[in-house]
Amino acid sequence: MTTRNKDKTSTRRRFLKVAAAGAATAVAAPTIVSAQGPINMRWQSTWPSKDIFHEYALDYAKKVNDMTGGDLKIEVLPAGAVVPAFGLLDAVSKGVLDGGHGVLVYHYGKQTALALWGSGPGFAMDANMLLAWHKYGGGKELLAKLYESIGANVVSFPYGPMPTQPFGWFKKPVAKPDDLKGVKFRTVGISIDVYTAMGAAVNALPGGEIVSAMDRGLLDAAEFNNATSDRVLGFPDVAKVCMLQSFHQNAEQFEITFNKDKYNALPEKMKAIIASAVDAASADMSWKAIDRYSKDYVELQTKDNVKFYKTPDAILKQQLEVYDEVARKKSAENPLFKEILQSQIAFARRATQWEQDTVVNRRMAYDHYFGANAAAKKL
Repeated sequence: MTTRNKDKTSTRRRFLKVAAAGAATAVAAPTIVSAQGPINMRWQSTWPSKDIFHEYALDYAKKVNDMTGGDLKIEVLPAGAVVPAFGLLDAVSKGVLDGGHGVLVYHYGKQTALALWGSGPGFAMDANMLLAWHKYGGGKELLAKLYESIGANVVSFPYGPMPTQPFGWFKKPVAKPDDLKGVKFRTVGISIDVYTAMGAAVNALPGGEIVSAMDRGLLDAAEFNNATSDRVLGFPDVAKVCMLQSFHQNAEQFEITFNKDKYNALPEKMKAIIASAVDAASADMSWKAIDRYSKDYVELQTKDNVKFYKTPDAILKQQLEVYDEVARKKSAENPLFKEILQSQIAFARRATQWEQDTVVNRRMAYDHYFGANAAAKKL
């Protein structure tokens, strides 16, 4: 063999060794990643395990777990398992928990402007429209700015539009604004200021503590959220009157939070799945709510003997007037509060005009099909 041929053979052997090593690395790499196992996250909700709200938290976790094929596994514990309900933000921010499920108004004590994501009349927007403002009207950027202002190390995803919440549960019907004076009442967020200005003695409590407080006489009345949650938490055991319709929380939604460091360490593909799961869970939650809340609304009346009354217009009007006074005061004290308020008003002005002009009032159709003549029976 000539020297030239020896060199060619030697070069070929070196090439084959390098190629084989590369192929082995390519084959081994997925095995190494797989060997690391799934990413596990421990979350907590701000709800008792029996509440449908905790079920919504589990629904979201399942969507993420399924969509990632088990590469990300979220375990959701109920309120109090690790920290109290009102301690969720701190726990997620500090990494005690990897994430959580709650509502922004529960952080009112940290920064009053956080309650603007759900506590108040929404300037005639419903919760879905407020979510539209959040996603497309500047709310997302303002929320990030707000959390940064208080040093919260979290990534937040508001989702899940809630229907208008009842004015509250009482021992007897509330007929006029003065009936609220001196009543020991539970609420949260900006509603604390609103109900206080209307004469109530307000105590902010997590959802799981309300009924026991009413049972012990620490509260005379309370508001929480919806027919299903209120029923399963035991409101009918301590009060038989529920006043429907209110502006105190007309446009609230849920919040999913991740510890920012934990979230930032995730692959981009997994972050995209998380965002898509938020949207999917938001839609699913709103559909499930219609089904479950309407069923329990019937059960509350037929099995639990609860009497429902529409909140008088005089009280609703007072709520709006008092809210405006509170909002002006908070805006004067807190520049971020004012900035967010003005952003919402600008979005609501065009969004609600479009809605009011476009969407037909369905009361006529309801009366036609289910009222005195009950046309539905003839179909």
